[in-house]
Amino acid sequence: MSPLIGYIQEARKNRKAIGHFNASTLEGIWAIADAAKEMDLPVIVGVSEGERDHIGVRQAMAIIESIRQERDQPIFINADHTYSFERVVEAIDAGYDSVIFDGAKLSFEENVQTTRKCVEYARKNHRTANTGTFDSAYGTLIEGELGFIGSSSKILDAIPAGAVVGESQMTLPEDAARFVRETGVDMLAPAVGNIHGVVRGGDPALDIERVSEISRAVDLPLVLHGASGNSADDIKMAIKNGMAVVHVSTELRIAYRAGLTRSLSDDLDELSPYKYMKPAKLAMQRAVEEKLGIFS
Repeated sequence: MSPLIGYIQEARKNRKAIGHFNASTLEGIWAIADAAKEMDLPVIVGVSEGERDHIGVRQAMAIIESIRQERDQPIFINADHTYSFERVVEAIDAGYDSVIFDGAKLSFEENVQTTRKCVEYARKNHRTANTGTFDSAYGTLIEGELGFIGSSSKILDAIPAGAVVGESQMTLPEDAARFVRETGVDMLAPAVGNIHGVVRGGDPALDIERVSEISRAVDLPLVLHGASGNSADDIKMAIKNGMAVVHVSTELRIAYRAGLTRSLSDDLDELSPYKYMKPAKLAMQRAVEEKLGIFS
């Protein structure tokens, strides 16, 4: 069993959530690690397919593992939003703690079929980060997604076309129960009014009653994607009703860009990247600390 699941189960039991923050650069990884270390909390670093391609699939894993070992810190890595079985296998073989297969745009049957295939591979073929050997008892956690919530990580003028905004478009508890039963996933990311990105003027409110109904129906840790832009009260209520992991990406990107812009504007003669990128790292770190305070 992955040690990550223990932290997630403990958080769920205590009606708290593990923070999941995406990183595209080394500065982002250290911002997340240092914030969690400062607050003495477990944390998950998420790397999407694009972020993994930028950092390196195995290189990202190696960085997280080195921080975990050197500082004895409960820091984990998730292969976020993975759209094919082949790329799920790639992350599992690299030793990732968790992977989400995102089949939200597929039909229910296709989503179930591929997600189940990912689960079966993880159970049989996981390579542990510590020993480099295959150990079926130490499986990568597999997260499934049911319900489309958009795919942007930008500041949006309007809710993306096709993203969940209406009653009929959100994840139904009975569909969630069937999905979990037929796939065997460890965690589920439902559509409950959440969207990726940040909408100008404020994101739609989360459907907290639906969160509660889905949580009771599946009896598994739920994952809230697209929490950038949601109010602290909404997030806290979602956690209270079953969300055990909360994803934040866009707000960190906003902080990074703002910090870097200020840094470059303040000293036009500075040419050392490690100097002018430090304020960007610290801006992200403050954003992570603020979110971790809400989640815990």
